[in-house]
Amino acid sequence: MGEKTSSVDAVVAELFEQEGARLVRMARFFVDDRTAAEDLVQEAFIRLARSAHRLRDRDRAAAYLRAIVLNLARDHNRRGLVSLRHRPPADPAPASVEEQVAARSDQQAVVAALGQLPRRQRDCLVLRYYLELSVPEIAETMGLSANSVKTHLQRGLRALEQRLGSDR
Repeated sequence: MGEKTSSVDAVVAELFEQEGARLVRMARFFVDDRTAAEDLVQEAFIRLARSAHRLRDRDRAAAYLRAIVLNLARDHNRRGLVSLRHRPPADPAPASVEEQVAARSDQQAVVAALGQLPRRQRDCLVLRYYLELSVPEIAETMGLSANSVKTHLQRGLRALEQRLGSDR
């Protein structure tokens, strides 16, 4: 049993190294503050460690972990504790105040429009364009077919275009 436990620990540690920071960035898209995002990711790793013995395919562990984080973020938001926000990484070349105000306004408009989309469309768009996952990776993460993911992406982009186009 000790050998099996160390194997699970090694998988979880390796995933933390590979995916931890990306998962926190993803969670930040759905929760209001960094501490909450970090807590959700930590909880996801705890849940993965507890159920890792049930994983038949270790290569699917990253997708399983992303799905846990998405579900935890949804639960967290459902309780009314946070709102959908996005804070992009710092830009190495500082922009003028006018550029910063315009960029922040655009970002807030996109995040607000994302928040109005149906859950699956929003999740697919965040996974595709923020985490840059492929359609098959999104399908695996969300437990959907690739065609369903493509449909959600198309509908979500169309809805964003309509919402953002009407705001301008």
